[in-house]
Amino acid sequence: MRNMLKATTLERKFPLLAVENGCIISKDADITVAFRVELPELFTVTSAEYEAIHSAWYKAIKVLPDYSIVHKQDFFIKENYQPDTERDELSFLSRSFERHFNERPFLNHYCYLFLTKTTRERSRRQSDFSTLCRGRIVPQEIADKEAAAKFIEAVGQFERIMNDSGFVTLTRLAASEITGQDGKAGIIEKYFSLSQTDTTCLKDIGLYPEEMRVGDDILCLHTLSDVEDLPGKVGTDCRFEKLSTDRSDCRLSFAAPVGVLLSCNHVYNQFIFIDDHAENLKNFEQTARNMQSLSRYSRANQVNKEWIDEYLNEAHSKGLISVRCHCNVMAWSDDRDELKRIRNDVGSQLALMECKPRHNTVDTPTLFWAGIPGNEADFPAEESFYTFLGQALCLFVEETNYKSSLSPFGIKMVDRVSGRPLHIDISDLPMKKGITTNRNKFILGPSGSGKSFFTNHMVRQYYEQNAHVLLVDTGNSYLGLCEMINRKTHGEDGIYFTYTTENPIAFNPFYVEDGIFDIEKKESIKTLILTLWKRDDEAPTRAEEVALSNAVSSYIELITKDSSVTPCFNTFYEYVKTDYRAHLQEKNVREKDFDIENFLNVLEPYYRGGEYDYLLNSDKQLDLLDKRFIVFELDNISENKVLYPVITLIIMETFLTKMRRLKGIRKVLLLEEAWKAIAKAGMAGFIKYLCAPVQAA
Repeated sequence: MRNMLKATTLERKFPLLAVENGCIISKDADITVAFRVELPELFTVTSAEYEAIHSAWYKAIKVLPDYSIVHKQDFFIKENYQPDTERDELSFLSRSFERHFNERPFLNHYCYLFLTKTTRERSRRQSDFSTLCRGRIVPQEIADKEAAAKFIEAVGQFERIMNDSGFVTLTRLAASEITGQDGKAGIIEKYFSLSQTDTTCLKDIGLYPEEMRVGDDILCLHTLSDVEDLPGKVGTDCRFEKLSTDRSDCRLSFAAPVGVLLSCNHVYNQFIFIDDHAENLKNFEQTARNMQSLSRYSRANQVNKEWIDEYLNEAHSKGLISVRCHCNVMAWSDDRDELKRIRNDVGSQLALMECKPRHNTVDTPTLFWAGIPGNEADFPAEESFYTFLGQALCLFVEETNYKSSLSPFGIKMVDRVSGRPLHIDISDLPMKKGITTNRNKFILGPSGSGKSFFTNHMVRQYYEQNAHVLLVDTGNSYLGLCEMINRKTHGEDGIYFTYTTENPIAFNPFYVEDGIFDIEKKESIKTLILTLWKRDDEAPTRAEEVALSNAVSSYIELITKDSSVTPCFNTFYEYVKTDYRAHLQEKNVREKDFDIENFLNVLEPYYRGGEYDYLLNSDKQLDLLDKRFIVFELDNISENKVLYPVITLIIMETFLTKMRRLKGIRKVLLLEEAWKAIAKAGMAGFIKYLCAPVQAA
């Protein structure tokens, strides 16, 4: 007569007793502490850092007592991006950006860690001892308070070691997060529903021999439970060929193929069982002796004996810790055709790890049951394999998908894997974390790679967050954005300057509104004149720099005392030609130290009546202090070796004025085709000088 499986309630078979003091207590007196785990983001970890993460796990697990279980559970759930378009302050482009990515699918990652203290007897039980197959049997260990206290102390040490690593963050889950409350699901409810949303409605679970169901979802399970299924060599990380080049490596953890790179709903369970190390080795030695005595009957016994000997030699000579390990990938779908594709995908990803894909069709219910948070001790011992702790840790997934920054300031970018929008702070947060010491950015790429597109996207968002943006453009890359801002502000902002012969850009380097010349202003004037005076390949001597500094300082002293002298380049030129020449003669300055005739001759085109006399003698000042989006388009003079560096310095002076007077306001200076601007030594020096106060501005 065929045996018919009868229905029962989850309450009758539920393996957990209570949650006390943040610990999950099973009906067999097992104690479990649960953590939420934050891992480094994808493609942000180097090979050396993976080694450091692996070392941190190793050190942390070593503090746990015997008969402990480490269960790392990674949920990867398909979700759709929900745009935030209801805010009134959103601009047209921001709203359009959000709408473009509406319902964009992506794989979200939720990582948990469960540390369980069980007993020697429980750790050896096989699947026929599962709570699915028997009633409640309360062991005597439930009264062992001392063992529980030692375990809790070890868990605290475990947590500190991992958090101090700087890569992995553990956050202990409160009782409400485990059990759920006020309409919010806890992690146990989420596990039974194969979801990470706040669902409080449990689904029917079908534990059929041919397949397992949770609601409408059909599960497929792949396991790593035999040494024969594993690769000959494992590592802390591997090379991701798709994004790697000859000059740079893109690294991922060894188990990444079954992590964020597996694009389907799945759970990756990683178990490490810490037994009595000395007892394990003793049992292996006994097994080796048995194999030796049986070797005459089968060659396989002799081979097995040699393998055990090698294992024991490694353990004794290198001081390695013997543990049991098990990993499984539990994927699901409510569509059978899709489930076939998922089953093949999981097998392919395991093959990328050089593992033998083993589709488990027998123990799926038992392994699902053992994956319940707090029920790790109900794991069937026959599904685990012996290895060393270091090798077992290589099977941990060590990275997560990209997360939005919590910083209020930032820009919208997209996940390189799924294309999901993210809020990323590329200015303040790297400085707070100590990654960099300034906010400067360098955008590099070949033609057509999207440099200008990204820059438009970035400066537009900076502008919308009340930053002052000044751009030096070539090629009209920012004309459209500038015109849009100009129309939106009714001409109050979005100022676009283009150099033309009829209306050239001109300014007065010697003009200051308050009449006070600080060190920065004097330095900018000196840099400007040096740029005009010296060629690219002609560096000024120390004597020439001192003479020029003295000339600028004495001229500034003159115009501050004598209001009849109009501050401009014309009067400066005349001052050097007359008064400063006499001053040099009085000090007996030699011609080889400062050739004043050469100086006057080179700068004559910028003096009254010269070819560029308009450039430095403007009678009207550019009032751009309160304008938040300014573009200087210099395409017409980008190849002019005289005008381009000078005009660029003029623009820098405008920005420097903002730096001096707009305290506490974020400012952005962007140089398109910056290599042309820094080709001149004086210009490069000025930019270097300008970047110094950026950190504080």
